[in-house]
Amino acid sequence: MSTPPEAGPAEAAAALSARIEELEREREHLLAIVEILQEISGTLHFVDILQAIARKIGEAFGLDRASIILSDKGGHTARLVASYEDPTIRNLVIDLARYPEIKRAMETGETVFVADAPGDPLLQHVKGALDRRKVRSITVVPIKYRGAAIGCLFLRTFKDGTTFTDVDIRFCQIVAELTGKALRNAHRYEQLVRRSKETTLEMRRADQQRLALVSYLQRLLAAFTVHDRASLEQLLSESTAAELERLVGVTMAVLAEEAKG
Repeated sequence: MSTPPEAGPAEAAAALSARIEELEREREHLLAIVEILQEISGTLHFVDILQAIARKIGEAFGLDRASIILSDKGGHTARLVASYEDPTIRNLVIDLARYPEIKRAMETGETVFVADAPGDPLLQHVKGALDRRKVRSITVVPIKYRGAAIGCLFLRTFKDGTTFTDVDIRFCQIVAELTGKALRNAHRYEQLVRRSKETTLEMRRADQQRLALVSYLQRLLAAFTVHDRASLEQLLSESTAAELERLVGVTMAVLAEEAKG
């Protein structure tokens, strides 16, 4: 059995250079993840979170398009809720029949990578647009919640841009996982805020009801005693009147303590 020849200096240098480039790319990915975590930790509003993630991915790869899309009920449409190339887009409805790569990622829960987008048979209906934009590849990474795809990262590279490697795709999958967790936390926060508002509204409504009841009783008693107040008080003995005053004082003290919580 023959021994393979040792690599020459040129091959060794090329391998070392490729490894250094790979390590540098991994370092950039880690820095991007740290920056994403820093940005999304500063807010619990899901729109701001998604926009920050789309921007960071677009900047990291110099993409033609970096969008975050969330699915609608029924599976026929989805909503583009964050976009690197146009941050003003927040709730654009898209027909999934026009985006088979997105539909496939949503249905299977698996990453879809189209290396040659203009030449892909499933994308011939948008070949003209892809050629005009000089698109090279498309990567669709599902965003999952409790195991089900609720959306995706939609990424497009330029023809003269950097080719997506397996390491790049894994990085995007990690970002998609972070996005799913951030969405879950934002959803919980918004539920908490909504419940807090509902509780406050219920308490205010109860206070208004109590105020209305007390006002009614006050007016009813005032109307009942307005003419005969002096004669009615004369019917009460001094001890009875004093006891009533004491009971009223005790009641008001109890109510004051209850109000303190």
